[in-house]
Amino acid sequence: MSGPRIKICGLTRVEDADLAVALGADAVGFVLWSPSPRVVSADDAATIARSLPPFVTRVGVFVNASPEAVGRLVAEIGLDVVQLHGDERVADYAGVARRLVKVVALSGEADVDSAMRLPLDVTVLVDAVDRERRGGTGARADWARAARVARERPVILAGGLSAADVGEAIGRVRPWAIDVSSGVEDRPGIKSAEKLRALFAAVAAADATSRRPAGSAGQEDA
Repeated sequence: MSGPRIKICGLTRVEDADLAVALGADAVGFVLWSPSPRVVSADDAATIARSLPPFVTRVGVFVNASPEAVGRLVAEIGLDVVQLHGDERVADYAGVARRLVKVVALSGEADVDSAMRLPLDVTVLVDAVDRERRGGTGARADWARAARVARERPVILAGGLSAADVGEAIGRVRPWAIDVSSGVEDRPGIKSAEKLRALFAAVAAADATSRRPAGSAGQEDA
């Protein structure tokens, strides 16, 4: 099994997006919700999106925006994926004609059941519980519940991930992808080159460990 795909979210600068992609990011995220400290204008997001290679996925993050508003920004920016981070009903966004990601906070068993019941063409993203800031808080998601969902369907894991804990998170949850924002920042919306490099190195190390045959530890020194 290869390592998880990596999305770097909350981007506001071309140079940060360029470095993330150079390090191996599969996707980048633009927060299009004005109360967020990482909000980016449609014009700036479009500029960043146009600067990226064609096979990097461009994700727009929305909180309770109307389907019409989402559709308009999809076209203006050139988004490939719509991430719904509020209380939206995914069925209302079927006309957007983009892959949907629905964010869930697994605070109880009912939330696990709801995540399992989402349509299979909607990707589940598990984040920490925060109904005010809606992500990017640095708080950890419930890894145990996320792992239960990940055993049944592809899961994107978010919630305070950084180089310090991403290896453990990957090992415990086995997510299809990880989504990182605050864990690679100097301040909201401004990424740290050092933290980005450390994150990708930690993911690579976790992948190498998972590929190592059982009982091989220490054999190189034998």
